[in-house]
Amino acid sequence: MDVTENIKKLSAELPSEVKIVAISKTRTPDEIMKLYESGYRLFGENKVQELVSKKQALPGDIEWHMVGHLQSNKVKFIAPFVSLIHSVDSLKLLKTINKEAKKNKRVIDCLLQIHIALEESKFGFSDEEVMSFLKEFSPDEFKWTRIRGLMGMATFSDDQDLIRSEFRILAGLFEVIRNTFFPADPLFNELSMGMSGDYRIAAEEGSTMVRIGSLIFGERNN
Repeated sequence: MDVTENIKKLSAELPSEVKIVAISKTRTPDEIMKLYESGYRLFGENKVQELVSKKQALPGDIEWHMVGHLQSNKVKFIAPFVSLIHSVDSLKLLKTINKEAKKNKRVIDCLLQIHIALEESKFGFSDEEVMSFLKEFSPDEFKWTRIRGLMGMATFSDDQDLIRSEFRILAGLFEVIRNTFFPADPLFNELSMGMSGDYRIAAEEGSTMVRIGSLIFGERNN
């Protein structure tokens, strides 16, 4: 599996403004280093313990993203270094991130996770919840966090029309939220949607960030 070649192919296929987060969960530091040595620096993990251990084992200039469900009691472990948290799905979690960011004297970039899939098992705000949350949101209360955009996961399905409709709904919500709550903020500009199975559709529907693992590193053994 030539990870360097794989990332080149993906980069060539996607619009230049779409960033690829290389999802390195379950991958060894050696596997990650092969991609790192080609110049790649943007990696994502979905478990805090694995993210922390890789941060300690790998070069310090990697930009680490937290893409999985994040429990409030684990924020403190990644607050000193995480570049972007994709999965902010509650006010409680955002408050905890703000508190831990303040302790570390750094602003942490965040995406609000929106529930767009049919599966109830996926996390995230509903449309109504996120609009209600943002109506009450006070930037002065959250000086140590910066909301950069939205994230969502489509239904795990072979139905491409369903997937496209979910991404389109999320992209529409992104525009409504940007125009309503962040009209003068150029940093509210990230829409994280699309993974190995649906990244092409996501890019066509306006994603700025796709989260890809198996198409880069190959299928996982576990």
